Amino acid sequence: MKNPSILAFALGALSMQVSAASADAARRPITHEDLWLMKRVGFPIPSPDGKWVAYPVVSPAYDPREQSADLWISPSDGSAAPRQITHGKGIPTGTAWSPDSKRLAFSARRVGDEAPEIYVLDLGMGGDAERVTSLPMGARFPVWSPDGSSILFVADVSPENVSKTKANIRTYNGFPIRFWDHWLDDRRPHFFVQDLAGGAKARDLLAGTELAAMPGYSLRETEAGDEVDAAWAPDGKSVVFAATTDRDTTAFSEASTQLFAVPVSGGEPAALTKGADSYGSPAFRPDGRALIVKVQKGGDGMVYHHARVASFPWPFRRSERRVLTDALDLTVGRFAASPDSRTVYFTALADGHERLYSVPAGGGGVRAHGLPESGCITGLAVGGSTMVADYESAASPAEVVRVDPVKATLSSLTNFNSAKLAALDLPPVESFTFTSAKGRAIQSFLARPAGFTPFARYPLLVVMHGGPASMARDAWAIRWNYALLAAPGYVLVATNYSGSTGFGEAFGQAIQRDPLKTPGDEINQAADVAIGRYRFIDGSRQAAAGASYGGHLANWLEATTTRYRCLVSHAGLVNLESQWATSDFVYDRELMNGGPVWEQGPVWREQNPVRYAANHFKGTGWVTPMLLSVGEKDARVPMNNTIENWSYLQRLQVPSRLLVFPDENHWISRGEDSRAWYGEVRSWLARWLK
Repeated sequence: MKNPSILAFALGALSMQVSAASADAARRPITHEDLWLMKRVGFPIPSPDGKWVAYPVVSPAYDPREQSADLWISPSDGSAAPRQITHGKGIPTGTAWSPDSKRLAFSARRVGDEAPEIYVLDLGMGGDAERVTSLPMGARFPVWSPDGSSILFVADVSPENVSKTKANIRTYNGFPIRFWDHWLDDRRPHFFVQDLAGGAKARDLLAGTELAAMPGYSLRETEAGDEVDAAWAPDGKSVVFAATTDRDTTAFSEASTQLFAVPVSGGEPAALTKGADSYGSPAFRPDGRALIVKVQKGGDGMVYHHARVASFPWPFRRSERRVLTDALDLTVGRFAASPDSRTVYFTALADGHERLYSVPAGGGGVRAHGLPESGCITGLAVGGSTMVADYESAASPAEVVRVDPVKATLSSLTNFNSAKLAALDLPPVESFTFTSAKGRAIQSFLARPAGFTPFARYPLLVVMHGGPASMARDAWAIRWNYALLAAPGYVLVATNYSGSTGFGEAFGQAIQRDPLKTPGDEINQAADVAIGRYRFIDGSRQAAAGASYGGHLANWLEATTTRYRCLVSHAGLVNLESQWATSDFVYDRELMNGGPVWEQGPVWREQNPVRYAANHFKGTGWVTPMLLSVGEKDARVPMNNTIENWSYLQRLQVPSRLLVFPDENHWISRGEDSRAWYGEVRSWLARWLK
C-alpha cells in the first residue's frame, strides 16, 4: 500500500493546482491592445526637500496624434493620490526641480514653438507653465543653478560661414556621418545659461571657444536622447560637463569622453580629465566637497568595460580620483548621494535583475541591499531624505516606488496599470542556470504562457536579447514582451549567454573575437537543458527569435543548425563585412573581430553567416524558414544586411517572409507598426509550430 502521507501530499498538491487553474481561468491572456495602451511611467524626479516626486506619464494611442504625455506629481509619503500637473500641451522631457522645490523646469514643444523650448511651472502660483527660452533650434535638458536664478540647458548651433547651395545634398569630409536613425549635419550642441529675471537673453557658454570649434567636438549622444552630462559647481560660478573631442577619429580609433569646466561668466573650458577612460553623469555631493561621476576604462583594446562610480575632490584634483565601485564586478546603472554625503547609492545589473547597492562616499566596501529580490528597479534618485525609483518585472510595467534601503522595502507611489493587470494572466518568470560546454555558468529565464498547466506539452520559443552588452532581465518590455509572445501557447526561454552584462566583466568581454559561435552554442545548450528539465516543453517543436544582436544570433542559427522549425530576425546582420562598412559604428566592430576586414582574420572568415550558405546543400544550415523585419531608417544595423539576408534565402529557396517598416529605426516603435509586427510573428510561429 502507498505511504498515506505521500498520497495525501500528492492529492493536496493536485488540489492546489486545480484551484490555481480555476483562479487563473478568470484571467485572460494579454493582447497587443493591453500591452500598447497601458500607461508608461517614466523615471521619478524627487524634489530637493524630499516632499514631492514628479514623473512623466505617457498615455499611448495607436494614432500618434492621439497620444499624450504629461507630468504628474505625488507626495513622497504616499499620503495622497497622484495628481496631473500638465495637460497635453507638448511632451515634457528633462524635468528638473528648482532648489526651493517650488518650480519645475522641462523641455516641450508647445503650440507656436518651432522646436522644443524650456518651460517653468510654478506649483505654488498655479496656472500654466511659462516659456523661458526662445532659440531657433530649440532647447533641452534644463539644469537649475544652485540659487535658482538661472537655468543651464543644451541647444544646437550652426557654424558660421557654411557654404549654401540650392542642391539637395549632404556633404562630409570625415567620420561619422550617421547616428542611430539620422544623418549628422554641421550643427553642434552648446551649453547655454538663461537668467530668469529681467528678460535677459540666453548666453552661449561655448561660443567662440576652441573646444567647440574642434572637428571632433560633441556632447555624448544616446539613442533615446534623454541624458545630459552637466552639473553646476556648488558656488554657481562654473559648470562641469562631459564632452568628446575626438569623435572624428572613430573610424580608426576609440573616442573618449572627458570632463571640462567652463565659467558661467564666459571663457575657454578647462579640461579636468584626460586619457583613454571615459567619464559621464557628473553630479556634486550635497556637501559640495566631491564630484561624483561614472567612468569606463578605455585604451586597452577591449570592447566592453563596466560603468563604475568614481569620486574626485572639489576643488578638482585629478590625481585624487577614487573609483568607489572598483571591487564590484558589476556595471552601474544610476547613482545618487545620500543627503549627509556619506553614502553613494546606486543600482547595478546583476543576474538578470537591476538591484540596489551602496558604498561609503569616501571609499570602502560595497553593500548589497538585496532589493528587489525579483524584478528590477531603475531610475534611482534621491531628494532630501527620500529615495525613489521605478519598479518593474516581466509581469508588471514600471510604477514609481519609494525605496527604504535600511528596511529593504519598496512602497508604491503609483498604480496606473493595476486595474488592467488584474484582468490578465501574467505568470512570473523563473530562473535556471547550467554549466556550458566551456564551463561557464549560464543563466536563463523561463516564461510560461497564460493558462499554463503542467499536464500539457508546449512548443519552445527561444528569445535572444540584443546588445551584446545587455541582458535578458526580469522586466517589462514593449518591443519584446515575454507574456505577449508566449500568449498563443509557447514556453519562452531567454538566455544570458556570454557577452551579457550582469555576470562580471570577464563574462561581458568573453565574446571578443568570438562574437557568434559560443553565444549560439550556449543558446542551443540552454534549450536542451530546458527541454530536459521541464517536461511540459515539447522538444520536437522549437523556434528562435531575436533583434539587433539577437537578430545577428538568429542569422547565425540559420547558417549553422537545423534544430529550429522557424526563426525570426529583426535588424540582424548576416554579413560581418557589410555591417562593418555601413553601420554608424565601425572601429569597435574591428576590435570585436580581431582586426580590420581586409586582413581576413579568423572571425571574418569563420563567424560570418553568409560564408555558410553552402550548408544549405549539405542540409546542415540555411534551410530553416525565416521571418525577416527591418526599419528603413536604421543606421545601427542598416537595411542592406536584411536585404542581403533576404537575397540568400530567396536564392536558396528557403521559405521566408520580409517586413520593411519605412517609418521605423532600429526598433518598431509606432503603435500600428508594432501591432502588425507582433501579428506577423504570431502567424509565422503558428504556421511552423502547429
